[in-house]
Amino acid sequence: MAIKVEHEVHERRKGRNFGVGALLIGFIGLVFALTVVKVLQLGDARQFENFDHVARPAIIPQEGDTE
Repeated sequence: MAIKVEHEVHERRKGRNFGVGALLIGFIGLVFALTVVKVLQLGDARQFENFDHVARPAIIPQEGDTE
């Protein structure tokens, strides 16, 4: 025997929870969109590797290489 009486406070909380959830989803979508735009603007993946600020011999051009 379950009691199903909902107070009006529950309705207000439910509305606020949906609002906060929508804001969180919007923020996540915004961060994802900015990340996609940033990666697409880089173009070449090797440029993206240069942003890690670590000297890696694999991405340093060797003498005689043409790019």
